[in-house]
Amino acid sequence: MATKRTRKAKAPTTRWSQKVTEGSNALDLEAGVFTLKDPKEIAASLKRSAEASTRRKADPFRSAMSMLVFYINRAGKNLSKADRARLEKTKSELRKIFGKEP
Repeated sequence: MATKRTRKAKAPTTRWSQKVTEGSNALDLEAGVFTLKDPKEIAASLKRSAEASTRRKADPFRSAMSMLVFYINRAGKNLSKADRARLEKTKSELRKIFGKEP
């Protein structure tokens, strides 16, 4: 006797990565920070958020860089070449404003 499988209706899901980006326990990001056009503005916003946070476990530079890399990695193939280039440039800008440029 064969059993018939039924599918359950999918509940609306939110992606865990979206929750992390929007409400990280370490940083409270400004709304739309990763959609800003200027890498310097993105870096400055990340720096402000990292320095203002009282919940982060690492130093502000590492927290800001970590959130940026997390966003780039989670966006993956959905990130356009132009957006990826802008965000990669933001890494350099973060290093500059934190004085970590080699």
